[in-house]
Amino acid sequence: MVSAARLPGVRIHREAYLRKALARYCSEDEIRIAIEETPAAAGISLDVLDRAANDSIRYETTKVSALSAAAGLPGFMALPATVPADMAQYFGHMLRIAQKLAYLYSWPDLFSDDGDDVDDATMGVLTLFFGVMFGTQSANAAVGKVAEMMAKQVAKKLPQKALTQGVIYPIVKKVAAYIGVEMTKQTFAKSVSKAIPVVVAAVSGGLTFATYRPMAKRLKKHLSDSELAKPTHRVVVVEADEVHESFVAEHAESHASDGTADTAEDPRPS
Repeated sequence: MVSAARLPGVRIHREAYLRKALARYCSEDEIRIAIEETPAAAGISLDVLDRAANDSIRYETTKVSALSAAAGLPGFMALPATVPADMAQYFGHMLRIAQKLAYLYSWPDLFSDDGDDVDDATMGVLTLFFGVMFGTQSANAAVGKVAEMMAKQVAKKLPQKALTQGVIYPIVKKVAAYIGVEMTKQTFAKSVSKAIPVVVAAVSGGLTFATYRPMAKRLKKHLSDSELAKPTHRVVVVEADEVHESFVAEHAESHASDGTADTAEDPRPS
């Protein structure tokens, strides 16, 4: 994920993106407040945000599918080079849509403009976003709690302590391990799709379209349903570092009730 975040064009400039994404639907004053604070603080309705999100999902899906199809053209002999490159651009486009959806639904700027480094809190929340995209229930719960914390404390920064040391951090590690397994499966599937001459490009691009779009839609739905996305929140610079102990109890209780071990993931059906 760190390597993908360093690829050219992967990082989304929040101000430029919000201005462009909302231009068709919002007044200049609404856009200004959305940039200075958040779309929720600007009072922009979820219906408008959903339309802007769908525009971005269509754009990124078309782009990633076209690039995947192009990567399939060289065929079987080029597999050692094309599969890693295709996976890198796929991961990069997952990061792009995660940022776009986050900014529309009132999450703060995820990347610093200084250098290529990605801080631990950003890595943590992006890992959870990826977990939501892959359908993991623990990631859904963790993202919801982080959003609830930030909305309640009117925070403009990611909760560093919660994401790197608190009760959410073990979930981040668990989700990261699960993502590794899922990406290995996708790498194998892409290798198979690229091993068939003539139809390689169509199969490769179609496989990317069939996986990427539903994942983006899943993240969109989860972020749009979160407490942070609701219109009315006015933002000030505060850092949320505390996680309510009820999250620990709820998390433990959910595992106890379904008999699932802490190390297991339960992907939500697509």
